Amino acid sequence: MRNSGKTLFASRLALSATAAVIVSASALLPLAAHAAEATQAPAGKLADGTEVSAITLKAANGVSARILAYGATLQSLCAPGRDGKAADVVLGYDDLASYVDHPNYFGVTVGRYANRIAGGTFALDGKTFQLPLNDKTNSLHGGGKGFDKVVWKVVSVKSGPVASVVLSHVSPDGDSGYPGKLATTVTYSLDEAGNLTIAFEAKSDKPTVVNMTNHAIFDMAGEGSPAGAMGQMLTIPAAAYTPVDDKLIPTGELRKVEGSVFDFRQPRRVADGLRDGRDQQIVFGRGYDHNFALDKGVTTNPQLAARLEDPASGRTLEVLSTEPGVQFYSGNFLDGTLIGKGGRLYRMGDGIALEPQKFPDAPNHPSFVSARVDPGKPYRHVMIYRLTTSR
Repeated sequence: MRNSGKTLFASRLALSATAAVIVSASALLPLAAHAAEATQAPAGKLADGTEVSAITLKAANGVSARILAYGATLQSLCAPGRDGKAADVVLGYDDLASYVDHPNYFGVTVGRYANRIAGGTFALDGKTFQLPLNDKTNSLHGGGKGFDKVVWKVVSVKSGPVASVVLSHVSPDGDSGYPGKLATTVTYSLDEAGNLTIAFEAKSDKPTVVNMTNHAIFDMAGEGSPAGAMGQMLTIPAAAYTPVDDKLIPTGELRKVEGSVFDFRQPRRVADGLRDGRDQQIVFGRGYDHNFALDKGVTTNPQLAARLEDPASGRTLEVLSTEPGVQFYSGNFLDGTLIGKGGRLYRMGDGIALEPQKFPDAPNHPSFVSARVDPGKPYRHVMIYRLTTSR
């Protein structure tokens, strides 16, 4: 059984490697009778009167996504189970005001730098830059007013074999302490097979650091399900992870997952190691809040970073990415103080985040894949949420 399981996983990995080709190929097909559809509608206004749009992408197979221009946020992602009934599989809020008044990174685009930077400082070319400290002694997800707290410009909304929305934002030089004027775009694309591709692009006029991703928190049984995500089966194709100190900053070590609660190379229940207080890393993170060094490394086309399956409904998510790491966060700080969709209180275990990205604190670790971006050498990260149904 072990060998057959490895063969099956290898097969899935090979399929994942062709994801970008599949998405690109769909654009070459004749216009189908059931093309993917994109629509735009008002989502509300901010206190200063700024209008915010919502864009809905719908595919023929029942997958749909709703994106808010505020934070370039994935507000909902609906997918059918094996019974044909669709459910929203991401945590979040029903209304714009809650994203503004009670920010918790639900489904947002995070940047300029996703994850933590120790002490909020990093050096480039001999100059040190100080970022806001919004995570005790660290800068988290850009610090200060990150990309999750701005209204992105809606550049285009298109229907067709691939439905898409392009959002743009210009971050000025010195924004939250980061050097360089950074022109960024986020493109959400949904094809007829139900693959949601998210492409992040950025150009800077000065040397800087960039690390962008989406911060969706998933429950494949459907957001707000009674059992949450802890019984779901998780796979991460990584033989090593980056252990952290008590401030959740990587030590610089790449530690093998073999023989530990961090070994997700074969499908395992999320809950299996979640409360194992014998592992100091679980104690530091209050559960999982760790970066996994993907076996694939940096790739030109998106390849498998993680797979999450709900055995009851059959809903399965594959996360693919061009980046070298994925942060697995088990929602450890959801404590019942946030009222989410449908008036439900979110608690630990209600969902997990799988965030493809550069490694945390990479600007302070020369041995990690560099997050540096220079003029004329733009940043690009492509990730895919592939939604299927197991039988």
